[in-house]
Amino acid sequence: MSKLYIIPTPIGNLEDMTFRAIRLLKEVQLILAEDTRQTYKLLQHFNIQNRMMSFHQHNEHQSVNKIIDLLLNGTTVGLVSDAGTPGISDPAFLLVRACVENNIEVECLPGPTAFVPALVQSGFPTDRFVFEGFLPHKKGRQKRLKALSEEWRTIVFYESPFRLIKALEEFKTYFGENRPMAVCREISKMFHETHRGTANELIEHYTAHPPKGEIVLVVSGKNEEKSTED
Repeated sequence: MSKLYIIPTPIGNLEDMTFRAIRLLKEVQLILAEDTRQTYKLLQHFNIQNRMMSFHQHNEHQSVNKIIDLLLNGTTVGLVSDAGTPGISDPAFLLVRACVENNIEVECLPGPTAFVPALVQSGFPTDRFVFEGFLPHKKGRQKRLKALSEEWRTIVFYESPFRLIKALEEFKTYFGENRPMAVCREISKMFHETHRGTANELIEHYTAHPPKGEIVLVVSGKNEEKSTED
């Protein structure tokens, strides 16, 4: 019986690849890859030879029906992104929804995703949190930040190193100068680091040391700011 497997891949350290993920990438009849060149490197590393098809944010609307037809005709498919768990700020939702609508079984493997280790090591409460992913670049960005300024739960964002300073300056404006924050960079990679502080402190640090690589921003909730001050 056909099935769609959502297969997480390492976000930096290849040792984070699971035995089950390797096995399934060998067994499925088709691998959907966000970037086939990137996935080819991963497959080579683990001596996996399998058929690939491109599936990314620019072609997912056009590709979904074709993939559903393959699944309905018995093809077992594995979906991977460039890094981490597909569907978390990466393509997957449209295909998963189409599978559900067509009674096609979907199974997501547990595995790497950047925001969980960033959240845990931030030192902020983890019992309740909000995952925002990437903020809108333009339309709706200020409105979203204003709404989040009253959020009492820990907030997690993804951000580009090229926009980090801008984001921190906006956080200073909307969340206040004293809100504790943490910037987690290059999680699981050789130069992984976490810097904690207020927006001003982080702006000063990253102005002097321009950041590189993937970034997760963790902001404490409004109530946490008050308890820290107390």
